[in-house]
Amino acid sequence: MDLELFADYHQIHLIDDGSTSDLGEAWTGEASVDRLAVAADAIAVGTSVNVTVAVRVEVLDAPPADDFADFDHVVEGSMQVPSGRIVIMGCTDYEPDAARFRVPVGPVRVRVASSNLAEAERLGLDSDEAQQTMERLRVQVWPAPTGEPVVLKRWKPSVA
Repeated sequence: MDLELFADYHQIHLIDDGSTSDLGEAWTGEASVDRLAVAADAIAVGTSVNVTVAVRVEVLDAPPADDFADFDHVVEGSMQVPSGRIVIMGCTDYEPDAARFRVPVGPVRVRVASSNLAEAERLGLDSDEAQQTMERLRVQVWPAPTGEPVVLKRWKPSVA
């Protein structure tokens, strides 16, 4: 599934369909630096820009291969999905209209790989004017026991 989502407040949300978690409480200092805030049945992904980002969602049967070389920042976290459906949306989007995708009921692991961050950060508010300059996120979800959030590759922007 390919989407374009408005990353208002520099974030997108993945929540169980029916979640009542408050992701605002999950944004700790560490979560902000890691670009990943985790609640029991929800995950917020931090973005570099506060505009539209390109998002690809992949539902897998097993953990994906480690292809980190193709991405700038890669994080993983776990969430519970009792409904078997994940809602994906910008944090200020209207939830009833948001995209949904099916996953196995129970705990899942979510890996988010971000790319094109240097170009998106350079252009800022104008980064969403063309596919070539948009921040891109690949979201991979698979059934897995609950585990701690982890940064698998950390974005280190160059200082001008």
